[in-house]
Amino acid sequence: MNRRLCQTQPEELRMSKTNNFGIPSPFCVLCGRTDDCPEKYGEKKTYVEHNLTVHYYCLLMSSGIWQRGEEDEGVDGFLITDIRKEVNRAAKLTCNICKKKGASIGCVAPKCKRSYHFPCGIQKECIFQFMEDFRDASWELEENAYQDLLQCYQHCDIRRCRCKKGRDYNEPDSKWEIKRCQYCGSRGTHLACSSMKSWEQNWECTECRSILAKSGNYSKQKKRSLATLEKTGGTTCLLEEPSPKCPRQSPGSQRNFLLQSPKIMCQNNLSACSHLELPASNRVMMSLSPLMSNRNWSLRKKHLREQRREASNILKELKLQVNTKTTRLNINAENIWNSALKGFKQRNFNPMKTIEIKFTNGKNRSKTDASAASKHRFFQLLMHHLQNSSLFEGSSAKNLALDFQAVEENLYFEAGKMIAVSLVHGGPSPGFFSKTLFDCLVYGPEKVKPALEDVADVDVAQTIKMIKYADSLAELQSTIHDCYEFLAAAGCLRPITSLCDKKMLVNDILIHHVIKRIISPLESFRQGLKTLGVLEKMQMHPEAFSSILCHKPERLSAETICDLFKIHSSSDVDKVQGADFWMGYLQDVESGESVVTLEDILFFVTGSHSVPPIGFDPEPTIKFSHRRYPTGNRFLNCLELPITTTYEQFKNKMDLTIRNTLTVEREFSF
Repeated sequence: MNRRLCQTQPEELRMSKTNNFGIPSPFCVLCGRTDDCPEKYGEKKTYVEHNLTVHYYCLLMSSGIWQRGEEDEGVDGFLITDIRKEVNRAAKLTCNICKKKGASIGCVAPKCKRSYHFPCGIQKECIFQFMEDFRDASWELEENAYQDLLQCYQHCDIRRCRCKKGRDYNEPDSKWEIKRCQYCGSRGTHLACSSMKSWEQNWECTECRSILAKSGNYSKQKKRSLATLEKTGGTTCLLEEPSPKCPRQSPGSQRNFLLQSPKIMCQNNLSACSHLELPASNRVMMSLSPLMSNRNWSLRKKHLREQRREASNILKELKLQVNTKTTRLNINAENIWNSALKGFKQRNFNPMKTIEIKFTNGKNRSKTDASAASKHRFFQLLMHHLQNSSLFEGSSAKNLALDFQAVEENLYFEAGKMIAVSLVHGGPSPGFFSKTLFDCLVYGPEKVKPALEDVADVDVAQTIKMIKYADSLAELQSTIHDCYEFLAAAGCLRPITSLCDKKMLVNDILIHHVIKRIISPLESFRQGLKTLGVLEKMQMHPEAFSSILCHKPERLSAETICDLFKIHSSSDVDKVQGADFWMGYLQDVESGESVVTLEDILFFVTGSHSVPPIGFDPEPTIKFSHRRYPTGNRFLNCLELPITTTYEQFKNKMDLTIRNTLTVEREFSF
């Protein structure tokens, strides 16, 4: 039987059994292949009611079709009439690789007229990337929906990598953490190599930036920012080509294409369209991650903002318990843990009283500051210490660790109490809880199923991998024999009579190591979180609290700062002109055209580099006055701005004052 689709024939003939619209056949209606390989082409299904056979990825990635129906309509939301039209459209297009008709995927370059079959692109190791809006299935918006398929590329491709431990070295929560391209995910950079901050999410490789620029999706604001960096000698490494000596390597997975979100354009691995057919050395990973999609990422951010607003309202309700009586904590910033522990354990400490901080340095000189800024600084130092303490383990998403001395000293309880007090008293959220830890706290450990990524111990993780990926019963039994003592101590020995028994064994080990082993610390930690009713609210509103306990604060933007401050002015004229200057300044700061950052502005006024989960009290305000320079009042969270005749005067005064003030503060801080 001829495998080639007769797509150049009239529609009546193409509706025959060879192309699936007549009698169902094993041929995919879009690529014309009989291959049944879900890992490469998606699940191949025959829809009898529609007389249709199709590979899911072939359908998903076709350039001229969208999901216009609901999930239960047509083929996963693709209407049958639309599929017919797409087949007719593709029948006129020749695949640039196999030279046969029916190529339904177009190149992303606007002027390029080449088209491809999806399987042909896979064979030539093209990158397939979603670039446009598309309807999202409900399961795609679930947290970690693609976790099982996610393959993480870890390699620094910047031409001048500064890491002494090599391009493949990755240390989370440090300047040597590898950040992947937000669009293709197949190139990366160390934070330090691109002068990025740990909270920055938006980094694009040069290929994606070039494609976006050509397609018109690259914002003018971003272009202006990058141009400024080039002129000022800033982060020029963002514009560098990757080192030709270090081609991208496959992370060991057979999946070698990029699938990001339900709408794609065929995108070459190199910026030039003529190089779409790649050499075998340039391999690309597969990453089924909605985070890589602009639309999905935007939806997730919007959802997180909504949940954080809900968490803020709940915390404000809890704060109503706090009275005006004060309790003072003497804090040594150089020994934050011991001084905080001493303060929380003192007899007269009461979480329902207003907390006042008295900072002391090593020479016993003291400085008392009753403002909210001092409390935020104290809790910020405390949360940072907890994140890196022996009470927790893991990289960025942490679970509880087993520290016997901490159990004896009841430190898990104190840690839980400190986090609860920080949330209610206006401090930052930890933001480093793993989903497993959060679910154990909210739903109970007996209802949680841990995953391999929850195991921080390298040796234990390696043992689990050897069992999980054993290819034969003999190999499985040999592995069990080698780690017999570990399994016996963990109480995980079980009869192994077939290869499928390894799933139950892996599950036993995970439950023991991640949950059962730390049951005592977990219960103590939960008791601490009950302080001020925080745990109860977590259990009543899990999504809201997950947004602040499992996620770092949202990166500040000009829009965020603008919405945060309420403008007051004695004159409507001053207010209008001042507001224009203020918003223009925020936009310049955001685009990198200022010597200060948005975090600097927030800190200048409030003493905080981020917005606390509960929000600021009092509400941040702006006043315009005939002052010579801007001033920040951290007791009132008030920013007084000078009234100037030109924007340049306004910007110069803002830059000079904020930069000099923060420089002095850093020099004299404890």
